[in-house]
Amino acid sequence: MSTTNDPDDETGQIVSLSRKGQATIPKELREKHGIEPGGKVRIRENDAGEIVVEPVPTLREFRGAAATDASGTKILEKERARDAERARRLERD
Repeated sequence: MSTTNDPDDETGQIVSLSRKGQATIPKELREKHGIEPGGKVRIRENDAGEIVVEPVPTLREFRGAAATDASGTKILEKERARDAERARRLERD
């Protein structure tokens, strides 16, 4: 699997697929978006037909949530809004 890292390329990085259809998310993006080894990402197609890769929050990020005044539903709504904003930023970049 290989990537191209052309600093003049504003459309992202190109990665090769393995024979099993697997791709590696470049290290810089994994670090920027907090995707750790063993972490999960959601892969979906948006309305424009583009493939979108979104980090999925870990249960650890929700630890202690029940100890706050906010309900679990409100916390999840905030996380989903944050993820949606992150997806919009990634689509722009």
